[in-house]
Amino acid sequence: MAQKKEVWQRGPLPDIMPLLQSVAHALLQAREEVNEYMDEFPSALLWQRVAGMASPGFHLQHLSGVLDRVFTYARGEGLSPFQFAQLEEEGKDAAHGYTTQELVERFGRQVDLALKQIKETDPAILTDYRGIGRAGLPSTVVGLLVHGAEHTMRHIGQLMVTAAVLKNGGA
Repeated sequence: MAQKKEVWQRGPLPDIMPLLQSVAHALLQAREEVNEYMDEFPSALLWQRVAGMASPGFHLQHLSGVLDRVFTYARGEGLSPFQFAQLEEEGKDAAHGYTTQELVERFGRQVDLALKQIKETDPAILTDYRGIGRAGLPSTVVGLLVHGAEHTMRHIGQLMVTAAVLKNGGA
């Protein structure tokens, strides 16, 4: 059986400017990997930690949250009270009772929103200044979009390892 090609190996994505193809490819790859690795992952294991590292539930919440926050900054907007509440909630399991499927679907929706924003981004603003957070740390539109993709992939790797260890009975 032929191995499935990674998203970036499948060619350019329609309606995505060339400079942001890699951002879109990374986000689509991340969604595919989350769907694959979290398929049938028991919700009872979502909040288990391996070797003191973050739980799969945290990674799933953070994947959605960080994309939402970073892409909000890329639009030149501040975070909403809802976004601050989601940030505060990351990693806190018992009060909310999320299932694996709910968190996977939430991430999928966030990827869809990110892709829509990438498609609608005017190439002329890619190097425009964007402040991050209350401190207004300096970045640019393209810097934030790229950071959203690379940060997502970093957490995908951590999620995959943690989920595999937990699925195989190691904690």
